[in-house]
Amino acid sequence: MKSETSNNTKIVATLGPASWHKEVLIEMIKAGVNVFRVNFSHGDHATHRRTIQLIKQINAEHNCKIAVLADLQGPKLRVGDVEEGAVVKEGDLLRFTTNKVKGTADLVYMNYAQFPQDVNTGEHILLDDGKLMCEVLETNKKDMVVTRVIQGGPLKSKKGVNLPNTKVSLPCLTKKDLEDVVVAMEEGVEWIGLSFVRGAADVHELRAIINEFGSFAKIVSKIEKPEAVDDIDNIINATDSIMVARGDLGVEIPYSAVPMVQKMIVKKCLEKAKPCIIATQMMESMIESQSPTRAEVNDVANSVCDGADAVMLSGETSVGKWPVKVVETMASIVANVESRFNISPLLDNEPSIKNERYITKTICYNAAKIADQVDAAAILTLTFSGYTALKIAGHRPKTRIIVFTANQHIMNQLSLVWGVEAFYYAGMDSTDRSFGDIEQIIKDSKSVSSGDLVVKIASMPIGEKGLTNMLKIVTID
Repeated sequence: MKSETSNNTKIVATLGPASWHKEVLIEMIKAGVNVFRVNFSHGDHATHRRTIQLIKQINAEHNCKIAVLADLQGPKLRVGDVEEGAVVKEGDLLRFTTNKVKGTADLVYMNYAQFPQDVNTGEHILLDDGKLMCEVLETNKKDMVVTRVIQGGPLKSKKGVNLPNTKVSLPCLTKKDLEDVVVAMEEGVEWIGLSFVRGAADVHELRAIINEFGSFAKIVSKIEKPEAVDDIDNIINATDSIMVARGDLGVEIPYSAVPMVQKMIVKKCLEKAKPCIIATQMMESMIESQSPTRAEVNDVANSVCDGADAVMLSGETSVGKWPVKVVETMASIVANVESRFNISPLLDNEPSIKNERYITKTICYNAAKIADQVDAAAILTLTFSGYTALKIAGHRPKTRIIVFTANQHIMNQLSLVWGVEAFYYAGMDSTDRSFGDIEQIIKDSKSVSSGDLVVKIASMPIGEKGLTNMLKIVTID
């Protein structure tokens, strides 16, 4: 089974009750999904294990290469249960307590024990994605915070809380996250989403855990906090991928700033050849409707034009009425934009730092440049780690990027990367023989035709992992 689309920009779809059935998953893959997101904020471990195993089963049965992104909840702050019909009005006093109580319009439980110690007078508290706003009047630094309501409305159970002015002392990886990481590692996921990243140290902490398991999993750092925006360069250097998680980000920073922050992050990721996902509310109206709003179409289109590696669906595919339809719709938007708009190739982003990767980076840079100059049908590369695929994709060539690897995990992982089509190939005996084999594979798959020019890069000898030092232009027989 093969996706009916060949878009460069990939699609990430979140799974839930609407979509974690085998038949629906298969139809979503046909419609254009490249990565399935398993959201550990909801559901239990048994359900997540079953879902991940089902995806792997579909990969094996249908020769697919769908990646799994296990998304950790992180230190998500929430209020507790609130009685039905509770409403707060502007000017009301609302108290937050760390003692478990049934919430009312006067008093509500906060699941964050250090909350009274961390907040200060004058700071703002946002609830339910910013629908409600309060200002801190006083805190006893123990178990009670008194606030005045600035923006009122219904006070509902289990809604999220954002503290845009407060330095939260919670660790990035909670006890629940550490338990969830074990499940993700045991099930062999390709990507792990790290929520509410504040700095590069958070990424290093998760990396150390992944390394302890000897896993190939890579990290998607979710940008949701103003601290993360401030430390974005160090986070990009430390991580494997970035997600612009616009839901919480749009509450934590002024919503008017989000579009330019998004563009800034995508640009920096391109320069560093780190995949970037644009997420949250991309086609939210399709949770209920069979067609998107024009604003949502423009949102997806702008993300494609910016050069994002992937666009993500959340509630649209996890709890929405039309999980397959929304993927088809998103894929058609991406295809239409890509057919009419060429992302400017980053061919002026020439490697300059002469470290141990300098030769490999230079080969990748020139492969992208030459392939576009000679109008090649494809760039072919053999990879052990996926590094050359990432570097070539980072230059956004007009030419297709076809990657071969003997590591099934890496092959699936590359499904998140812009423009990359990966194949499994284990017969890496010699460079010439290997390229003879893979040329036949891509001819059989109709990826290229006889007479096409292709650009080949590899290491010589082929066993020199991590050192790509050969570039060759050939005509397919």
